[in-house]
Amino acid sequence: MKKIFITIGAVLVLFIILLYWSLNSTPKSYETSTIVNLDNVNSINFKDYDSLTISASTLYEANDLKKMMQGEHYRDAWATPIKVPVVFLDTLLGGLTIVKEGGGNQTKSLKLQDSIGNKYALRSINKTPAPLIPEFAKTLGLENIIIDGISAQHPYAATVVALLADAAHILHTSPKVYFIPKQEALDEYNEAYGNKLFLFEHETESKTNWTTIKNVSTIIDTDELQELKLKRGDTLKIDEHALVRARLFDLVIGDWDRHAKQWGWVIKEEENSQVAIPLPADRDNAFFNISGIVPNIIASKNITPEMRPFQKEINYLPGLIQDFDVYFLKGTTKDVFVEEAKQLQNLLTDQVIENAIRHWPAQIYDLNGLEIENKLKSRRNELVTYAKEFQRLLVEKPYPTSPLKGSEDIKFNGHYLNCFECY
Repeated sequence: MKKIFITIGAVLVLFIILLYWSLNSTPKSYETSTIVNLDNVNSINFKDYDSLTISASTLYEANDLKKMMQGEHYRDAWATPIKVPVVFLDTLLGGLTIVKEGGGNQTKSLKLQDSIGNKYALRSINKTPAPLIPEFAKTLGLENIIIDGISAQHPYAATVVALLADAAHILHTSPKVYFIPKQEALDEYNEAYGNKLFLFEHETESKTNWTTIKNVSTIIDTDELQELKLKRGDTLKIDEHALVRARLFDLVIGDWDRHAKQWGWVIKEEENSQVAIPLPADRDNAFFNISGIVPNIIASKNITPEMRPFQKEINYLPGLIQDFDVYFLKGTTKDVFVEEAKQLQNLLTDQVIENAIRHWPAQIYDLNGLEIENKLKSRRNELVTYAKEFQRLLVEKPYPTSPLKGSEDIKFNGHYLNCFECY
């Protein structure tokens, strides 16, 4: 027994030594939104360029030890230069004005509006996870584990997901990768937002209808949908089939972070009623590629069950079911899940998947494309099985007893707190 404890202690000490060694290998200096072959950015007249070759970030470059301890992830994709359009806000879509600054814990964003009221967002491709770092991690010098974890996100996943969503007949926000130079239109936001890479996309709330759906009165977020439900009651329903399809699609692309704030709803007017059609947004965690000793420990089903790695098979489906799902879909029958799974299998053909992934620049496809294609096909092939299990687990889970994320300020007064059709 003594030898066992000594062995365990030796392994633990070795692990700690290797961990801190790998942390110390993090680049002391790095660049984001790095332009190739242009050294003095501040002297460039960006209006002379319609595109530039840019890499997202060199922060995640790593030696073999760091890759072993903290994962291979998508480090090369972050550091690889690609050709990106240069965009000025005063000419994009006829001219855009800044409404306000937004963003969550990791993403900086600007809310924009065009001349007819359509709303858009500039969302930073580079993340700032500092607000997520707990004090104990800072004290122990482990904050780089969380910062480095961003490399598990593919910087250009959203553009491919949009193409797959088109094929699957699922709404999306039409994200595009742009370089935004410093410019007069940014005004006070120049320092924080100028000369950086962004995803430019539609917002999930709009008084104008930018979708192809007819008879739309408004596009709203989940909390606004719940408030509308309080007013409309049984005359407001969600498109159950569309939401099931969207959630099964999330399983295919490995997007594990699907809480209530990451959904918009297109409100379609019908005779004496309204139908809310789901509008998924924020694809930062599609194709989430966890590897390495430390990330695999953190992503264990016993530690962070929702953080599922994008593999050929889903290794722990219960971790992917959230309060959002129970709130909206607990009463949905197995037949609906199976029907939508089969529809997705028919729509997401091998050719559709391959064409979508090949939309990436060749240098990015060469790094990750074939592996992601194969994983998508494998997960699609097993989708009916996943759909049946998803529905079974939903039935077993209790209704949420607290508001969904983002809905904390709604006064439910007992109405629709636990589920969308609960009274």
